[in-house]
Amino acid sequence: MNAADTNVWVYAIDHRDLERRQKARDLLNQLDDSGETIIPWQVASAFVNCLRRFEGKGVISSDKVNLWVEWMIELFPVITPQHTTVLTALDLSRRFSLSHWDSMLLAACVEAGVTTLYSEDLSNGMRYDSVLVINPFAA
Repeated sequence: MNAADTNVWVYAIDHRDLERRQKARDLLNQLDDSGETIIPWQVASAFVNCLRRFEGKGVISSDKVNLWVEWMIELFPVITPQHTTVLTALDLSRRFSLSHWDSMLLAACVEAGVTTLYSEDLSNGMRYDSVLVINPFAA
């Protein structure tokens, strides 16, 4: 099972870095073809937050916010956290010295059965319990 962090989704729609945009889109297309990808609720929420900030700055319209969110949730199912996710996150945070939000994302991935998380925000090649982090933008 796979998941992509918020930065992948943001790069996929952002026109400011065309190289990363293309890499993000290629990755999402590859993940779509695999049929084994989910969206952790935390990623969906953070993506919407980024879109709303873009909207507030006049970068995109509210219609575009809706279109990008619809695009995201049509590609992959959104998985909500379990009641144990916070406890799992606390454990991951303690053992790996992670921020709260990084540990919450990884805990959601662990509990959903994600084995590969694509993200540039965590250590490339690092395994956090059952989740391997791959930076799709690394050289």
